[in-house]
Amino acid sequence: MENYFVHESAIVDASCTIGEGSKIWHFSHIMSNCTMGERCNIGQNVVVSPDVILGNNVKVQNNVSIYTGVTCDDDVFLGPSMVFTNIINPRSAIIRKDQYAKTHVGKGASIGANATIVCGHDIGEYAFIGAGAVVTKNVPPYALVVGNPARQIGWVGEYGHRLDFNKGFIAVCHESKQEYKLENNSVIKIS
Repeated sequence: MENYFVHESAIVDASCTIGEGSKIWHFSHIMSNCTMGERCNIGQNVVVSPDVILGNNVKVQNNVSIYTGVTCDDDVFLGPSMVFTNIINPRSAIIRKDQYAKTHVGKGASIGANATIVCGHDIGEYAFIGAGAVVTKNVPPYALVVGNPARQIGWVGEYGHRLDFNKGFIAVCHESKQEYKLENNSVIKIS
């Protein structure tokens, strides 16, 4: 007995593994050999290509394309109409399925609406990719990046709020009260 929900207009290929409490909405297609954790939510018109791995509690908004080679850890948010790529130099007449590049999205990261993640670049845990950004290089944990090409403009905490390190090397999230330390151009949660 299935312990997840699939809308009648969605397609889930038989070889997929879907975790308990997950929901797959209108006109989405989960293709062969995908693995989806518990409590995921797949919005309408989403394509999850073969062999993609999604952790627990991954939220995928409408019109998202997740191509082969992508893995997302737990608690990742993929905003409306964002897209991953999997070939650096695609050509219609040349088959390059053996050249798919890997992209890893770390725990708790958020990718904004209409952002593009160019394949082969990893997104660090709790990073925040702004709407419309085009990511062309690795993004460190807790980084806030925006623009085309995406550039880092600051740091965010696990609750997604910008961290203010202007007064030293310690910042406090105003919502969670968690403390973060900036050291060697990296952020570490300290409480």
